[in-house]
Amino acid sequence: MDLNTKFTPKSWPDHAEQATLEGKNKFVGIWIFICSDIVLFASVFATYLSLKDKGPAGMDISAAELFGLELAFVMTMLLLTSSLTSVYAMYHMKNFNSKGVLIWMGITVLLGLGFLGLEIYEFYEYTVHEGFGFTHSAFSSSFYVLVGTHGLHVIIGLVWITGLIIRNMKRGLNLYNAPKFFAASIYWHFIDVVWVFIFTVVYLMGVLG
Repeated sequence: MDLNTKFTPKSWPDHAEQATLEGKNKFVGIWIFICSDIVLFASVFATYLSLKDKGPAGMDISAAELFGLELAFVMTMLLLTSSLTSVYAMYHMKNFNSKGVLIWMGITVLLGLGFLGLEIYEFYEYTVHEGFGFTHSAFSSSFYVLVGTHGLHVIIGLVWITGLIIRNMKRGLNLYNAPKFFAASIYWHFIDVVWVFIFTVVYLMGVLG
């Protein structure tokens, strides 16, 4: 199909995100990226598990003493909800509703910002009030690298989606931007899945032992 084709809700293809060669390439490309990113996160997860609770003599702070589930649970709910709102955005894209895509993607960004704000607050609390800074121990370094790497991915996702929203506010949906919204949605789901593993491995297993 031609990227410049004008569509109506009835003529909009069912899988517009892959209706062109460019769209198919973007779909394959995002999955190649995610597979490479899985290797990255597997490495930092393994490092964290091997260094968990390892600290200098007299300065040991265990995960059970440090972590709490309340804040981590709220962060998890924010991120999981943001995944749901991105699903709604893709539903509206399938139905050729540009306004719906932008609104639900915008809500996804707001929820992601809420998550990021709580993560920054958590880091501040651990560093300033608990003395659990990046250089405190091997355990603290592995924790900040793991959670911080995920946080960096959240920032990238927020900048990406925000850029798409701003750039396409007046353009409407077409075969050029539909694959971009779809790829961003897949990336965001990946971030959410990684956080579920972080919540389980770092916080839940840390508190429960």
